Amino acid sequence: MAHPVYELIDSGKIVSNCHKQPAKSFNRYRLDVDEIVRFYKDLILSLSLFNPHLKIVFTVSPIRHWKDGAHGNQLSKSTLLLAADQLVQLFDHVSYFPSYEIVMDELRDYRFYHEDMIHMNSASTNYIWSRFSDVFMDKTTMDYMKKIRKMISAAEHRPFNPDSESHQKFIHKTISGMEILEKQLPNLSFDIERKVMRKNLQD
Repeated sequence: MAHPVYELIDSGKIVSNCHKQPAKSFNRYRLDVDEIVRFYKDLILSLSLFNPHLKIVFTVSPIRHWKDGAHGNQLSKSTLLLAADQLVQLFDHVSYFPSYEIVMDELRDYRFYHEDMIHMNSASTNYIWSRFSDVFMDKTTMDYMKKIRKMISAAEHRPFNPDSESHQKFIHKTISGMEILEKQLPNLSFDIERKVMRKNLQD
């Protein structure tokens, strides 16, 4: 969930400021709880019509936004938390994952942050991902994730002797494993990884 928002002065539309346009082109302000709930309620209803089986998970970023100061950051986070709670109450297929709370309550130590003391480092993101996986993923999904990671790691491996017989067998075995996984998971594609590995195949 994003907060605050940028309103394009010329049109009055809420937009993203990702194109680095002049700040004077935007009116930057915080939405209140009711506005956020109204916008997301309409979006959730539209998405649910498109996909009746859709499940939505909200979370609030643990990264602090010091641009508005410590107090402004807390006001923003509090507004988002209240809005997320209302949306969870309104829809059975909407839930909330407490990444913000995990960082604030469990990862208080600054060893979990980058040098800027604002952004999270790999230790904290791995911990949050582990907690997320435990809540929302079953054993079958976790097993597939391990297999996919193994295939990606194999494609990234740089051997000392790519022409050796053992490595050639390793490439064939890995590509075969990728093809098996793609048949089991039709939306999965190892095209990029397979292309990388085939560069080292001998004719």
